[in-house]
Amino acid sequence: MMGAYLFKRTLSLIITLIVASIVIFIMIEVVPGDPAAFMMGLSDNTEAANAVRTELGLDASAWQRYFTWIFGMTSGDFGISYTYRIPVSELIGQRLLVSVPLTLYSLILSTMIAIPVGIIAASRRGSFVDTVLMGLAQVGVAVPNFWFAIILVLFFSTSLGWFSAGGFLGWDAGFFQGLKALTLPAISLALPQAAILSRIMRSSILDVMDEDYIRTARAKGLSKNQALIDHGLRNAMIPVLTILGLQFSFLLAGGIIIESIFSLPGLGRLVFQSIAQRDLIVVKSIVTLLVFAVVMITFFVDMCYALVDPRLREGAQK
Repeated sequence: MMGAYLFKRTLSLIITLIVASIVIFIMIEVVPGDPAAFMMGLSDNTEAANAVRTELGLDASAWQRYFTWIFGMTSGDFGISYTYRIPVSELIGQRLLVSVPLTLYSLILSTMIAIPVGIIAASRRGSFVDTVLMGLAQVGVAVPNFWFAIILVLFFSTSLGWFSAGGFLGWDAGFFQGLKALTLPAISLALPQAAILSRIMRSSILDVMDEDYIRTARAKGLSKNQALIDHGLRNAMIPVLTILGLQFSFLLAGGIIIESIFSLPGLGRLVFQSIAQRDLIVVKSIVTLLVFAVVMITFFVDMCYALVDPRLREGAQK
């Protein structure tokens, strides 16, 4: 049963990636502006611009450029950046060393905050504690992450001097130095996500606690908390897994403002700079990688679903 479900999801993943790559390529192609003309600046040398187009492969047909780009990506060759004149894979790799640790750090923080808060709020439904926690969560949802970033900088950097206000020295300066530089940005990203996740966790637990099997467990003598932990928590985590997958994708791609505030050389900032510089090969490659990451995370979450809920595996057989 698991094999059939795995085959079905893998086929869906491949089709999604192919369609996404075509859509991304077309959308980048229709964007107005000529990268070669941008690189020439104020110079109005048509022959030089044509030479640049030939060098960059921009004079080939759209389908030729698509297949050259997509087959190159499958072999690890993302092409050469129009602006930086270095391999795109090298450029992206440098930025991933900041963005991926920042994303994981943020996701761990948000999960460590949200799951206990959601469980406590659900177990004390309607109490003062539940009201306070959900009120704070509502504030976290409403307030943008860049506001949290500014407040954290003013308090922990300007006033207390515990953290640097920005910049990243690189992992060569030491693991804990790198982690320290990412702490305030990670908290800024984590707080709004923790607020969302805690509300989902609370709602999911409350739904599970109304199920018949929880009532049966309570009738057998288990306390409310024992029934929740032993029987309910596993099923309550199913919608939470979906949110975690979406949050990872959002944090990986959506940290442009936070990276700008803290002057971090991350992936989001690179996309913003590449769009401004008309470095289309970099934009296409990064967006495709982000789509691939989203699809793979969704695939991984689906596999987790199948392990948690056998009904999904049985549905794949029908």
